[in-house]
Amino acid sequence: MSQIIVKTEIISRTCIKPSSPTPPDLKTFKLSLLDQLSPAIHGNMTFFFPSAVFDVAVADPDSEFARKSQLLQKSMSETLTGFYPLAGRLVDAATVDCNDDGGFFVEARCSSPLSYFLRKPNWETLDLLLPTTDPETMELSTGSMWLVKFTSFTCGGTAVSVSLTHKIADIAGLLTLLKSWTAACRGSTELVVPDFTGASILPPREIPGMSGSLNIGGEKFIARRFVFSAPKIAELKEKVTSMIGREKYYPSRVEVVLALLWKSAVSVVKSKTGTFKPTALFQAVNLRPRMEPPLPETTFGNFVWPFWVIAEEESDMEIHQLVEDMRKSKNEFLNNKANKFKGEGGFLAIMEALKERGEIFKNRKDLVMYKCTSWCKFPLFEADFGWGKPAWMTSVNKLVSNTISLMDTSSGGVEALVTLDEEEMTLFERHEELLEFASVNPSIVD
Repeated sequence: MSQIIVKTEIISRTCIKPSSPTPPDLKTFKLSLLDQLSPAIHGNMTFFFPSAVFDVAVADPDSEFARKSQLLQKSMSETLTGFYPLAGRLVDAATVDCNDDGGFFVEARCSSPLSYFLRKPNWETLDLLLPTTDPETMELSTGSMWLVKFTSFTCGGTAVSVSLTHKIADIAGLLTLLKSWTAACRGSTELVVPDFTGASILPPREIPGMSGSLNIGGEKFIARRFVFSAPKIAELKEKVTSMIGREKYYPSRVEVVLALLWKSAVSVVKSKTGTFKPTALFQAVNLRPRMEPPLPETTFGNFVWPFWVIAEEESDMEIHQLVEDMRKSKNEFLNNKANKFKGEGGFLAIMEALKERGEIFKNRKDLVMYKCTSWCKFPLFEADFGWGKPAWMTSVNKLVSNTISLMDTSSGGVEALVTLDEEEMTLFERHEELLEFASVNPSIVD
């Protein structure tokens, strides 16, 4: 069967301004210290919405797409009024000028049916659905912190790609924005209101040249999707539990999946280089529920920080040992550090954490680092704009290698998006122990 050439055509590009102007007393918005340390790059999330029946054309797809697009644009404008910093522009690393310059909305048409994307997701073609991969859009939307691309497929299905600057929001912040926007699009009066207290909890400071981001180089890397079904996760949990001992604790889905992925990635490095290399895994933690008292889940901004695990010897890389080490490091972080990232003492706590992290890499050029983010338990599949919940959602990472992103599947499993360099990925996707529990990029639709 010949390869389908996927093409997308941009129909329109529109600047979306708030439905009401931002009051003068809110024109200057201060970011928190954690926002200040975050990179000014855009994260993205794409949601796929089928028509009533896959590949069966709706009666008038163009008018239906136009109707949905108008709803999205109107509700985006209304949402920007409540999330007013997103309509502004960054002045410096810790300040937003809330000037109502607005977000940006792109309409596009795809030459293929939605099922083509869902039968065998391809990260090169998924790239076409993002607003940030179009040079003209990025030129016109200079400085926009929230961009959206709405794409129609030949079958009447659609995709909504949301691109949000990491400078002002983490995954929990994106979820708060989505809840408010989808409610407004459905015409609900029960809108989610963001809590903008980040700068009062953790005020910004003068820290020239300091960066909190973990940049992992990778000149040419590949992204792949691995899916762990609920029965396979149960099997993996049972295997780990039998080795740890049931009297200790029962491991989580994220712990066992992440341990297997990490072990497999490290063994691939050994296959490539011929020797085992010490390795570190950094895993981001949502600080909101870990504060005392806990912060509202609607607290907008970046409230994440990583804990880490280091394996010095190859004997440390057994899955049950990695699970135990991850649990120990996480508990230590939650018990001794997480609640310190606030108030006047927060600056010192963060500087100490950055120093400690720096010490890990000092004179350790051989350390192979991986970075993990888990979106499991975040209700991303609940994103309903008024035409049903998504059949699938994903995030396309084109920025760094050696990353692992975990998210729920709609059937109780876990989906992992992994980026590695090209040579390592060729070995990784054939790794026997990994393939015992994971499927490589299975179809989302039958």
